[in-house]
Amino acid sequence: MKELTIYHFMPDKLNLYSDIGNIIALKQRAKQRNITIHVEDINQTEGVTLENCDLFFIGGGSDREQALATQELSKIKNTLKEAIEDGMPGLTICGGYQFLGSKYITPDGTELEGLNILDFYTQSKEERLTGDIVIESDTFGTIVGFENHGGRTYHSFGTLGKVTHGFGNNDTDGKEGIHYKNLLGTYLHGPILPKNHELTDYLLEKACERKGITFEPKQLDNTVEEAAKQVIVKRVKNNKK
Repeated sequence: MKELTIYHFMPDKLNLYSDIGNIIALKQRAKQRNITIHVEDINQTEGVTLENCDLFFIGGGSDREQALATQELSKIKNTLKEAIEDGMPGLTICGGYQFLGSKYITPDGTELEGLNILDFYTQSKEERLTGDIVIESDTFGTIVGFENHGGRTYHSFGTLGKVTHGFGNNDTDGKEGIHYKNLLGTYLHGPILPKNHELTDYLLEKACERKGITFEPKQLDNTVEEAAKQVIVKRVKNNKK
């Protein structure tokens, strides 16, 4: 039997935009590929190791909840960094993405320490970047979602792709998210995975590869996922007219 274990970090704090939908999408796509998914909710990290973890997920939350979650995750930051460097796949959304960096600067200039797993930072402003977003990715094709963030993230790592509509990481460089080894970070809510099956399959495939499980490349019926994606693509096109 093919089995994968997902560690869902801080679901009691980081589910501001129904990001639990990403876990549901992973379970559903895995089931279609005859892979059994076990989800472990990790709200306290004392004594937690990643020995049994194949894939991890960190959602988004308010600044206060993000700060509390980061404080808890800091207890295992070295372990998490080692796992990422070793190729463990993970998906991080908004605050979960921001706090992988070295710091988060609030609009009043207060610096909140991040996990410092990767060398980047986020500067928050009062004006929020919101709305539908469309990205073109060399790896994943068209990616869609919804963004709502005050943070502007700056880094020199690989990204999910080029923003063709919306803002992305910030309001200057026209790129969105981070793609480092098998780690994905993004500002896209919605949640992101149900509308972007390419990302879901990527995470599952990389988790299988790392565990030594065969990932069947069979083509699934993506009619529903593609329909959801096209709703945003068409809405964006209509708004441009």
